[in-house]
Amino acid sequence: MPDLLKLQNGSDIRGTALAVDGGKSVDLTDEAARQIGAAFAGWLCGRLGKSPASLRIAVGRDSRVTGAALTQELARGICACGARAADFGLATTPAMFMACVTEGFMYDGAVMITASHLPYERNGFKFFTASGGLDKKDITAILEDAKGLAVRADAPCAMQQTDFMQCYASILRQRIIDGTGLGPTPLRGLHIIVDAGNGAGGFFVRDVLGPLGANTQGSLFLEPDGMFPNHAPNPEDERAMGFIMRSVESSHADLGIIFDTDVDRAGAVLSDGRELNRNRLIAMIAAIELRDHPGTTIVTDSITSTGLARFIADAGGIHRRFKRGYRNVINEAARLNREGQSAEVAMETSGHGALRENYFLDDGAYLMVKLIIELARASRTGRSLSSLIEGLAEPVESREYRMGLSGEDFAQYGSEVLRAVSEWADSASGFTTAPDNFEGVRVNADAGHGDGWFLLRMSLHDPLMPLNIESDSEGGLAKIASAVYPLLSRFDRLDTDQLKADAGK
Repeated sequence: MPDLLKLQNGSDIRGTALAVDGGKSVDLTDEAARQIGAAFAGWLCGRLGKSPASLRIAVGRDSRVTGAALTQELARGICACGARAADFGLATTPAMFMACVTEGFMYDGAVMITASHLPYERNGFKFFTASGGLDKKDITAILEDAKGLAVRADAPCAMQQTDFMQCYASILRQRIIDGTGLGPTPLRGLHIIVDAGNGAGGFFVRDVLGPLGANTQGSLFLEPDGMFPNHAPNPEDERAMGFIMRSVESSHADLGIIFDTDVDRAGAVLSDGRELNRNRLIAMIAAIELRDHPGTTIVTDSITSTGLARFIADAGGIHRRFKRGYRNVINEAARLNREGQSAEVAMETSGHGALRENYFLDDGAYLMVKLIIELARASRTGRSLSSLIEGLAEPVESREYRMGLSGEDFAQYGSEVLRAVSEWADSASGFTTAPDNFEGVRVNADAGHGDGWFLLRMSLHDPLMPLNIESDSEGGLAKIASAVYPLLSRFDRLDTDQLKADAGK
């Protein structure tokens, strides 16, 4: 039996659910799914103070080929505890949370079966209550409890078939209607296309954009296919972005949208063909929220650009650069609000984004609804959507190096690397440690030494040390790389080959 605790991936559970040639052995087994289902039901009983017989738990999945089987096995564990399970079928991660807070449904808990953008053989679980997604400590507790449980493979479980996606889509439609004030078909005359990556995002065309009058011709890969035959369903993937960019250009669309598999992340393409992701997407959402909530705080992950920080400040906002991890930025925004500091936005450069007005729910579809409302408004006044980020300064050069760490104790070794970089930055000419270090080591470089910054950190889950370098001058990236490479190359368990190539330029 695999060690269930090794399935923890921060605030999620992820593992290998299908054996493939040359791949990892299966550790997200049917038995593991049953144990985890039973443990989640037990955890809910304790958290909510309810009896198992009164619990209602919703289970949804993305298009992965192992999703249906894992749904059944997870439900067996839920039912074995005496709770009731509902099969939501193909769903999105945000919709599963909404099932816990939407009148007429109000489930005690929900599980989304997904592994986000990972390859088709992987799968996993995300958990929700009406309070939001579970935290890391909650997942640890559930997996600890699961280890001691046994649920028969033939345990009976009659799942109730439930169609919640129509309700969720109607919520998004109404948000657009209310936000635009343009009647029941506010998108008439607009050409908006979607790349769903053969995941769960096809509903957005069929049940949101179409009924509101949008022209969606040119949309891509809307049919669910858990083998993901066309491209990785990932807004950060360059090849995936290439598909939607070319489709926007060839169809002369007003906006292109790309979702990841379970639609908790999104990216976009403007009508002029520019990608709207990473710093640009955060800037646009920040501009919208700062107009409606002057002076609010925008919480982001640690690798956002200097230009974005200036953009937020110039718009009258406060930029709070925090740790990577969507739960980290959401929790930080929630903490600030509890302490009396307005924080309306929590976003990562990966496309994860949550707004206070929407339960701080990590919802790619809702972010795109915000853009669509602005697009509809702008089109009526002769403006472009891109006008919202006209003042955003883009870096001249930027790159991320994902440097592998070898050895079992990679976390300890990585800490030694970070300590050495911090000590170096305190004494190196032209470099200063940034004052807002919440993760790893962020170091600013003056104009003579690269005119930018670099951030070295540990990966959240993998034996990697990502190094992000950004420069506001041509050739500055190579200067920064040349300065830091001699130090990092001393660590023989750190793969610095990519960095060496740029350091030699």
